[in-house]
Amino acid sequence: MRIIVDGFGGDNAPIEVLKGCAEAVDKLGVDITVVGDEAKLKSCAEENGIDISKLALAQADGVMEVCAEPAKILKEYSDTSMAVGLKMLSDGDGDAFVSAGSTGALVVGATFIVKRIKGIKRVALATLLPTLKGNALLMDCGANADCRPEMLAQFGVMGSAYMTRFMGVAKPTVALANIGAEPTKGRELELESYKLLEAAPIEFIGNIEGRDVPLGAADVVVTDGFTGNLILKTVEGMGKFFSKSLKDMFTDGLGAKLGALLLMKKINAFKKKTDYTEQGGAPLLGASKPVIKAHGSSNAKAFYNAIRQAKICVESDLVGETAKGVAALREISDNM
Repeated sequence: MRIIVDGFGGDNAPIEVLKGCAEAVDKLGVDITVVGDEAKLKSCAEENGIDISKLALAQADGVMEVCAEPAKILKEYSDTSMAVGLKMLSDGDGDAFVSAGSTGALVVGATFIVKRIKGIKRVALATLLPTLKGNALLMDCGANADCRPEMLAQFGVMGSAYMTRFMGVAKPTVALANIGAEPTKGRELELESYKLLEAAPIEFIGNIEGRDVPLGAADVVVTDGFTGNLILKTVEGMGKFFSKSLKDMFTDGLGAKLGALLLMKKINAFKKKTDYTEQGGAPLLGASKPVIKAHGSSNAKAFYNAIRQAKICVESDLVGETAKGVAALREISDNM
């Protein structure tokens, strides 16, 4: 198995990319091709004592700027590490692609270079959120601000396939994010999406409110990218709030510090559960081959886990499982 990695995507590239890739080759048993300016990659590795002898390098002259118009990846930025890596994936030179670069550009590239699974309306950005019961997959969380009901139905199918194949959940429950639990709540988008999700070949449990998401009310939470991104950023903000509050509590005097020592194991477990580097990245579900979006500020650990995530997606045939679910949904929709 070969994983292609964008060597110049993210705030900490290329040093953290190379560190994560070097570790992944040793521990995960995968072949890795790092795409980017080969001279700069070799120089970075030499200066920082990183052994890249087991990594393959592929030349790409440019870098996709985060602030650049995403669609420009198809022409003006076609020589960048992200664009070249996606083209390699499309051409069969690898089994999956990982990048911490521009989310918008990656969505465009996955859609028009790698292409979508047959029948998929839009690729969707999915991310795992920590809950009281484990994790919930939120999708879409930013790729598609405006959605149609059939797109949300497909998100439910794709998310269900991911939780089955990647997380090992036998029958993942799927819910629609809404302003109320009743089937009559929401905008026209939610009302029509509810009908399609209800008929889809998934364990649809109806609507849930935002407060129910962190409580673990569903394994997959479906919504449009605009709403999903608001949910994601709110959860991230609350995570930082609780982390800072706990730190202040446990450093306020000797008694608090002693209490922290006694609870250190549980505190560390909580921090690990909310640490994005443990997951590595968010998959772009719906692409014809696995594409993983790593966090923009990813460190070596995050890149390692993003590669691990890509490996599992390939081994579990996530794309094939998704294609089956979408085909079944299309057949149901045609008969409605």
